[in-house]
Amino acid sequence: CPAPCVCDNLRAHVLCLNGNLTAIPGTIPQLTKKLDLRGNSFTVIPVGAFLTTPYLTHLDLQRCKVEKLEEGAFRGLGRLVYLNLASNSIALLYQESLDGLSSLQQLILEGNRIEEIQPGAFGHLGSLTVLDLRANALVYLPDMVFQGLQVLRWLRLSHNALHVLGSEAFAALPALHRLSLDHNELQALPGEALARLDGVTQLDLGHNPITYVAEEALAMASLKHLFLDHAALQDVAPDAFAHSPQLRTLDLRENQLQGLPPLAGVRGLARVSLAGNPLLCSCLLRPFHNWLARARVQVEGVCAAPPALRGRPLDSLRPPEMRCGRPWLAPSPAVPSEQPRVAGSGQCPQGCACSPDFRHGSCENRDLREIPRGFPGDTRLLDLRRNAFRMVPPGAFPGLKELVSLHLQSCSIGALRPGALRGLESLVYLYLTDNCLSTLVATAFEGAPRLAYLDLDHNAFTRLPAGAFQLLPNLISLHLQHNAIGELAEGDLDGARGLRWLYLAGNTIKHIAPAALAPAKMLEKLHLEGNCLAEVPTAALRGLSTLSELKLSRNPIKHIRDSAFLPVASSLQHLYLDNMGLEQISPGAFTGLGPKIRSLYLESNKMSNIPDMSNFTGLEILNLRDVPFHCDCQLLPLRRWIDKLNLHVGATCGSPAEARGLKVRLSTTFQTCPGTGKAGGARPDKTKASSKPSKKKSSGKSPARGFKKSRA
Repeated sequence: CPAPCVCDNLRAHVLCLNGNLTAIPGTIPQLTKKLDLRGNSFTVIPVGAFLTTPYLTHLDLQRCKVEKLEEGAFRGLGRLVYLNLASNSIALLYQESLDGLSSLQQLILEGNRIEEIQPGAFGHLGSLTVLDLRANALVYLPDMVFQGLQVLRWLRLSHNALHVLGSEAFAALPALHRLSLDHNELQALPGEALARLDGVTQLDLGHNPITYVAEEALAMASLKHLFLDHAALQDVAPDAFAHSPQLRTLDLRENQLQGLPPLAGVRGLARVSLAGNPLLCSCLLRPFHNWLARARVQVEGVCAAPPALRGRPLDSLRPPEMRCGRPWLAPSPAVPSEQPRVAGSGQCPQGCACSPDFRHGSCENRDLREIPRGFPGDTRLLDLRRNAFRMVPPGAFPGLKELVSLHLQSCSIGALRPGALRGLESLVYLYLTDNCLSTLVATAFEGAPRLAYLDLDHNAFTRLPAGAFQLLPNLISLHLQHNAIGELAEGDLDGARGLRWLYLAGNTIKHIAPAALAPAKMLEKLHLEGNCLAEVPTAALRGLSTLSELKLSRNPIKHIRDSAFLPVASSLQHLYLDNMGLEQISPGAFTGLGPKIRSLYLESNKMSNIPDMSNFTGLEILNLRDVPFHCDCQLLPLRRWIDKLNLHVGATCGSPAEARGLKVRLSTTFQTCPGTGKAGGARPDKTKASSKPSKKKSSGKSPARGFKKSRA
């Protein structure tokens, strides 16, 4: 059994938890069936990483800092039925990333950074029944993206940023029973895409900014349970669900509905929930009220007006009480008409490859000096990586109104001219990684108003291109990692009012102006690791009321002062303070932080004590490895707190000499502390291998979660 793993040969289980492994151990017993590698640091899963363990049925790689799955990484695992890759940093799924997993039934990819899925990525997963893609960065789903998933029953896409779905995105899912699209950015019911799902019985669309459900918007023959709660609904057409005849429950809680019309075609409907809507119980609500009684539909909801009926449940009203005195509904919002889609008939440029099925065009690595023209007009993805364009001229992509994803990585591009993207009205993703850009003007993005994901990593920027985002109202994710940016100044992010994720790792940032981040009031993730900050930029965090993840790792911050994170204390969930050479944390540094904090990384620092964190009751991950704690009586409160945690924290003593190298839990130096008695002595190490508290339900919600609970 390889160190530092624990092997249970009887059950063929191997656990290598929360260690410092940077490569998959090559000496794992060949007959191993369950392999748990949570909490290591692999970064890349290389080709054939598990060829020596062909009998694996369960593989857990949660929280392993994985950024890339090489094509063929899982080849040889034909028996694997469960693969958990949650809470890593995977950004892109390639066509062969999951090759070889013909028996896989459950794939958990929750909590990564997946921004794009290439069609064909799941083509080898013919046995998959559950696919979990929650909490990633998906903005767009192309046609046929789930091709090959013939027996998939539950597709989980919650908590992404989806606002564009190809009309054929779900076309290849004949066995799907449940689809979760809640907590996304859908502004209209994606009826055309959903019409392909004949077998879906439950559809979750809550927490999307949908304002109107149009006539015959949903045609799903088997749908029984529809959730449209916590959206922005102002009106629903009478025959909105007429082509979903099996509908039994309709959840419309917490919207802006003042009422509903009688609903046509839903003869099996048993329950409608309207709780939390501003219902106006006037005479114009009588038709809906009468329909409820005739159709014997239960309703949940109370009147908000008129004053005489405020607080009355709908089902307690009598028709004579519902009088008219003034208009009860504003005019229905206009429904934007869709432009007809015209399929392109253009030929593929010479030397390039075009796929009419996937609507892809590719001229990758052809040593081209100019951007080719003549791609089919219905092209959705255009791959021009690894050429030598040097610049993108005005109007470089004529006739590509349906283009969604444009790849221009590693093309020696030094300039994006004004009007370069003109006409790309559907563009969502723009990849400009590994080029020579040092500046950008706003007019470069003119004509691409839907751009949501902009990747400018590994360029030559010395500061943020101020004002460049004025024409990008839908920008959600901005990557500027590994440039030479030295500071963030006021005005740098003007126009980026919808920005959610800002990645600035690997620059030389020394200063962030107090108002530099102010335009990005919706910011959720801020990655500043690997810069030159000497202190926490507390003033710059003011106004970021939705920030949930802050990374300050690998900055030369020696002292964290009182109230350093107070401006974001009400929203912060994940805080990275590792590998900084940190020497001191003030007693009030974590003021305001508490049960919302789910993960805290403090490993590889130099402080000898940390402040009281007893109110961090929601912690799922706490990393204190490689911190030289001074194990004397002043550390006793921390030692007692660690004793109560059901977490593997990795805390060890750095001093005094007799305790050096011992786990804080096991050090006997606390036995002499006043008032400790028996409780202060060393106890058996009850550290659980799981990274989550035992009382907290697993987020996976899958039958295989029993493997997650295995203990070292």
